[in-house]
Amino acid sequence: MQQTTQTKTPQLKFMLILAAATSVILVFTLTPWNIVPTLVTEDVSVIAVTDYGCVGESVLGHSVVVANCDAGVGDVISATFYVPAMDQNGYYDRIEAKLTMVNP
Repeated sequence: MQQTTQTKTPQLKFMLILAAATSVILVFTLTPWNIVPTLVTEDVSVIAVTDYGCVGESVLGHSVVVANCDAGVGDVISATFYVPAMDQNGYYDRIEAKLTMVNP
C-alpha cells in the first residue's frame, strides 16, 4: 500500500519574511528618532501675559507657555519645552531641498 503525505504551504514562513521586510522598510523610511520629541531649553521673548503664565515665542517659531512667570511683554526669559527632533536636525529642510529638485 502506498502512503501519501500532504505538505502544508509555508504560510507562516512567508508571513514572517513579509513582516520582517515591512519593518526594515519602515525603519529606513520613517526613522523614529525624527519623530520622538526632544527637550529644549531656550531664551524666548514674551509676547503675552495671561492668567496661566507668560506666552513666549521661541527661535524655532513655537509658542511656549511658562507658568509662574512675572515678566512683561518684550522681556526675554528661559523656557524648557519639547519639540519634534525633525525640527532641530534639519529633516524638513532636506525634504524640501529634494522636492525643489523634483519640482522645478
